[in-house]
Amino acid sequence: MEQPLTQRADQPLKHRRGKSLKPRRHRQVTPNRTQQKTQAPLPSPADVPMPEAGIPAPKPGIPVPEPRPADAPKADAAKTEEQKPEAPKSAGAPDRFKQEKSHQEKQTRPEPSAQEPSAGESEPEPPAIAPTPTPKPDIAEPEAGPPVVAPQPPQKPADTSDKEMLPDPRSADKPEGKMPTEEVACRERLKTLGVEFEEHKAESQPEIGCSIPYPLVLKTLGKSVAIGPGTELNCKMAEAAARFAADVIQPAAKAEFGEDLKSIGQASAFVCRPRNGTRKLSEHAFGNALDIASFTLSDGKKIEVGPAPPEKDAKFLNAVRKAACGPFKTVLGPGADPDHSLHFHLDLEPRRHGGTFCQ
Repeated sequence: MEQPLTQRADQPLKHRRGKSLKPRRHRQVTPNRTQQKTQAPLPSPADVPMPEAGIPAPKPGIPVPEPRPADAPKADAAKTEEQKPEAPKSAGAPDRFKQEKSHQEKQTRPEPSAQEPSAGESEPEPPAIAPTPTPKPDIAEPEAGPPVVAPQPPQKPADTSDKEMLPDPRSADKPEGKMPTEEVACRERLKTLGVEFEEHKAESQPEIGCSIPYPLVLKTLGKSVAIGPGTELNCKMAEAAARFAADVIQPAAKAEFGEDLKSIGQASAFVCRPRNGTRKLSEHAFGNALDIASFTLSDGKKIEVGPAPPEKDAKFLNAVRKAACGPFKTVLGPGADPDHSLHFHLDLEPRRHGGTFCQ
């Protein structure tokens, strides 16, 4: 074991080669800090910093030069060790210090509970008596879920007014004992135009509202233009269709195809029904509308109404459709809506100020 490097006061200073050094006169030697601290205990060998390898240890009694910048941390560490007000330590002091520190940590650490599971146990054992949950108060929130009896929506009235047709003044028309003068005059005009027709009994369905007091069943629309099958109309609509065939359809067929109009194929005349998707009665319910599906020429050519007819047929159909807006108050056809994609709808529905609706 190495001896402490602190020089005792009662030993003379020796030269490196073993010769005694004579004290110089008028020379003042600054005592070490260890000499000034006469009451402090001598440090143990474990507290004395050991010199690094390759650097000779300082001799006793020789002043230690100031450390270089690189050695400054080491010198500070040595000073810190010297300033510790601890009792002298023996060679085994670090071990005792570690034991004391470990003992203090054990005292500050809480003792494990007897109920805690060991490292090898996966789950703690359940207590002998399960804790009783706190009872809910008397007024508690209702449990989520459907009620026992679902609330019923208010029932609608027993009447079926939502299915009834909207009232129309023409629904009240009834045939009289004697035919009115205007009906007689209309029939005379049809005969002048060469229209063949038959009288038909009155049509009336009060539960719906349909009514034709003086209907006609047309055979032709002129001397050479047939119509069928079974076209039942009121006289006013029959006259409008006959005049339109003579004044518009016949000239258009002659101009476009060089042939005369032979017949017209109708898709619907009198039908007791409402308008599609509404509660309003259709003009067909009063014999006041005619649907035309095709035209046949004298050479046998048939021109059908549709969304994409041949070019020459389309030119003829467009001319007829455009000219119909005026003589008729409503004109519908392909492109207006899906219900009229395969025929022309023509009617005489009364409109404000004599206006028209054409699509």
